[in-house]
Amino acid sequence: MTSATMIPITDVSACCTNVTRESISAENAELLARSLKALADPARLRLISMVAASEGAEACVCDLTEPLGLSQPTVSHHLKVLVEAGYLEREKRGTWAYYRLTPGSLDAVSSLLRTV
Repeated sequence: MTSATMIPITDVSACCTNVTRESISAENAELLARSLKALADPARLRLISMVAASEGAEACVCDLTEPLGLSQPTVSHHLKVLVEAGYLEREKRGTWAYYRLTPGSLDAVSSLLRTV
């Protein structure tokens, strides 16, 4: 999954305005499904929650591995998927990567769900 093949979740309105009044195209449905699929994993939902609840609303990958109970490569993979889908932003500091929620990304998902 790459960001080029997904609708940025902060721009859900581009494909899904009034989804109950008019149908979205097959192409936009496929792209949106890929973006939402990034959330459809318990580890990824927990990662978003852990990042949001962290001090300063950001977390180092080094602080996420143990509480999640997964290996560092697995956690990094999940974080990469969330970044590519537009839910998290990544900042490299020295040898560590820090993650924070992309502003508005969860608001867009909430808004989409309310229109269905």
